[in-house]
Amino acid sequence: MPAARHSALFLAAVGLAGGFFASLFGVGGGLLIVPLLILLAQVPSKRATGTSLAAIGFTAAFGALAYGILGEVDWSAAAIVGLPAVAGVLVGVWLQQRVSSRALVGLFAAFLVVIAVRLLL
Repeated sequence: MPAARHSALFLAAVGLAGGFFASLFGVGGGLLIVPLLILLAQVPSKRATGTSLAAIGFTAAFGALAYGILGEVDWSAAAIVGLPAVAGVLVGVWLQQRVSSRALVGLFAAFLVVIAVRLLL
């Protein structure tokens, strides 16, 4: 794979798009940042996933704060969803390190197609 292009301006644009879509639809990180890092910045898929998750931490914290101030967060539901998600992260990271990058990209693409079809139906 070619060397990754890590232009600060490009990465900032990816972050801006990710934050915009995260706040608008509740998604952005994995659905937007990962493909942009892989396709346009030529970041290897496993590194793009880790980088996206780290970046999402900022987006999630500020988004939760903004929506919390507006009274639009059910904190108990967030805890019920979020705490078990930590276990899912640990299992996902373990599995991701054992699957080829090509297979991961293919699985991710298939996942996006299934979600798109379901949303349209």
